[in-house]
Amino acid sequence: MQSEFPEAEVFEIKKVKLKNPIIFAGFVGAGLVGPVAINHIIEKLEMEEIGVMRSKYLPPSTVFMKGRLRHPFRFYANKKGTICAIICEITLKMEGLYSLIDTILNWAEQKGSREIVILDGVAGKKHDNRAYCAAEDDLVRTMADKDISMIPQGFITGIPGGILNECLVREIQGLTLLAKADKTAPDSIAAATLIEALNRFYEMNIDTKSLQDKERINSEFSELSQKYTEHREVTSGMYM
Repeated sequence: MQSEFPEAEVFEIKKVKLKNPIIFAGFVGAGLVGPVAINHIIEKLEMEEIGVMRSKYLPPSTVFMKGRLRHPFRFYANKKGTICAIICEITLKMEGLYSLIDTILNWAEQKGSREIVILDGVAGKKHDNRAYCAAEDDLVRTMADKDISMIPQGFITGIPGGILNECLVREIQGLTLLAKADKTAPDSIAAATLIEALNRFYEMNIDTKSLQDKERINSEFSELSQKYTEHREVTSGMYM
């Protein structure tokens, strides 16, 4: 029996053969755009939970959704093993982030992934119905052809920034898709904007109609939104 929590490990609860999957990831940020978008992708692609993050750096908390208990930091895969998703529904402190980042990217490389896409929100007064990207030069130019705008200047903090930073020195391509979002409430419209950008760029067909029901999304993610509002000064942030 393990005597203490590990620094960080992906505990696999289901063995699935993955085929060099692209990975979509969402962490707590402005408008909860990442978790809302990733949760929607998981639902629409009928993805299966394949693992959870175990770490002594995660706060001792769990998540209930419609009365169902679930781990707050989960890994999913589609049935073909070509797409994975990572969703984190708790706020993270700076302590231990490097261990979490290293574990995520080691796992991705072990599964043969060559691309990780982080979906997130940028705090703004008003959503402008546009998706923005930050990536290496060649990819930015390709995305521009799909009506995804380059971020001219800014910085990314927290676990998203750490993952993108580490990707620069590894054989895995990191990029982020961002949308301006409400910083005080779950922004499902911004999440829909990012998913529609994924549809254009990766030739996917994920329906976003149900994300127009802002009242339902606000109800499901209200507590997490409150936690983010209380602790956003120590969690991830996107600025441009």
